[in-house]
Amino acid sequence: MSITLFIIIITCLISFAGFNNQKVIDDLIFFPPAVANQNQYYRFFTCGFIHANYMHLGFNMYSFYIFGGAVEQQFLAAFGDKGKWLYLLMYISSLFFCLIPTYSKNKENYHYQSLGASGAVSAVVFAYIFFDPLRRIGLVFLPQNFMIPGFVFGLLYLIISSYMDKKGGGNINHSAHIFGALYGISFLIVTGSFLSNYNLLQDFTQKLHSFFSNLF
Repeated sequence: MSITLFIIIITCLISFAGFNNQKVIDDLIFFPPAVANQNQYYRFFTCGFIHANYMHLGFNMYSFYIFGGAVEQQFLAAFGDKGKWLYLLMYISSLFFCLIPTYSKNKENYHYQSLGASGAVSAVVFAYIFFDPLRRIGLVFLPQNFMIPGFVFGLLYLIISSYMDKKGGGNINHSAHIFGALYGISFLIVTGSFLSNYNLLQDFTQKLHSFFSNLF
């Protein structure tokens, strides 16, 4: 079984349990004061396995399924046999790192809670873009001719998420999306420098250079 499918199954099972039992949600949700005052650091990770509703779960897991399988294979190609474990490490660690700014901002905010795998999914999506920045992607259900190169999609994603984060309001943690995305790229740059036979950063920049050279 692939790591991607394993994560999807575990996330769905725990999320389903939360839909039917509020205590599961209360025990696992990211609640910054509980971390700051009661040292419940596990909430950084467990909140990524619960979701607000079926639509929230479905969108995250569908996005993860689309990109995760390809990224998992790219990890294997770049890192060999240890690739699947590095892929799992990126996903799990991104749950923590994407929430550090949220935690810093809401340590004593007893009205703030966060849940969902969006930050980790963003890390996977941006890892996909980093491996192949020219592959055309877009929002779900957009026609093929409306899709754009991955690096353009990623840039627009960060700009829109930053705007929405500054605007505030709503129930979406845009900060987790931003920092999850940046962490996915950072993870690949660091691990690629030490553990891969390929220079992933150089490969990324060469593809962009080729794109702009052909464009102009």
